Amino acid sequence: MRQPILTLGLILATQPLLAQEALTLDSPATGHPGAVDIATPTTGNAWIDLRQNAKPGAVQNVPKWVEAVTFIPADTQTNPAALSVFRIRLARPDRHSTILFFRIFFNDQTSAHPEIVAWDESGSQVLRSGPLGVGTELDSSDAVMIPMHGATTIDVEAPGDGNGVRAAYLEWMTSSELAHSASVGSKDAVPQPFATTLPLHAPMEDSEEFGTVTASLSADLIRIGPTPDQSAAFEFGIESQPLLALVTFEIAGPRMDSPPEVIANGQNIGAASLIMPGLADPGYRGEMHRIVSQMQFQYTGWLRAQKIVPASALHSGTNNIAIVNGRDASAAVIRATQVQLKYLWEKADYILKPDH
Repeated sequence: MRQPILTLGLILATQPLLAQEALTLDSPATGHPGAVDIATPTTGNAWIDLRQNAKPGAVQNVPKWVEAVTFIPADTQTNPAALSVFRIRLARPDRHSTILFFRIFFNDQTSAHPEIVAWDESGSQVLRSGPLGVGTELDSSDAVMIPMHGATTIDVEAPGDGNGVRAAYLEWMTSSELAHSASVGSKDAVPQPFATTLPLHAPMEDSEEFGTVTASLSADLIRIGPTPDQSAAFEFGIESQPLLALVTFEIAGPRMDSPPEVIANGQNIGAASLIMPGLADPGYRGEMHRIVSQMQFQYTGWLRAQKIVPASALHSGTNNIAIVNGRDASAAVIRATQVQLKYLWEKADYILKPDH
């Protein structure tokens, strides 16, 4: 059975057209079969809404280098393992735009990982990302860098009906020589759009530098909730009480107004600080509730979180740290959880100030 191919209407930045509405290639709504009018380029980035539940008449703007977006639904009746495909045809806006940052927003299910595939004009595969996501079972996002020498089409392959895919963010990047710290991998050193921190990794082994001990509490994905029985608990031993401690981790799906809280040896020391990207980041997702008039926001991706632990909350011997989600939040997932302990050392910088 021949699969229907739908065209997702796009909008000119200067001349509004219907977008989001799924139109068949031979739909009379376009005026001519398969035609998609595209905008005059305005920026080097594009936000493409791929949701399949948009209201008729909804609109979105795209730059001219997004030539077409089509949706090929999976024929799951014939093949239950079939893939739905979102196909995005692109043209490089200029010769300096050689690499495409492609970020996909989707429901990160263990059994339904999307993949990104790049094709050239002849139909030959240029790149395949492999399965994206880590199985958080939350709305999340993942990104790849795609060398675009010869590539003209990007496919997002999604298992089943593709309803788990929400959107794609595209931004052209240029390549140049980059100097970075030897302790940071070259892949991690590449700045990503909107990001304010580098990816966080759990240290493979404990280390000491300038009087600061860094130790991994867990590299694993751990699901947390807002109640004590849904917390992530860690136990570690120290030889002597530090001057200060810092707990750091990454969290997927945090609620902005209800960040996770840290508990040290049974004492709740307060909410962790989220390292926030700029508000233009498409990862912010609004939530409305009937009894609350103000929109709440969740971040559909990974953010770094940190919490200072006062010396009085720790002691020599065995210590316990627990991380619980904010009281008004639902489920989230944390990873790369680690602790730093600061001690005096021979070159410690401090001053003595008299009391007044």
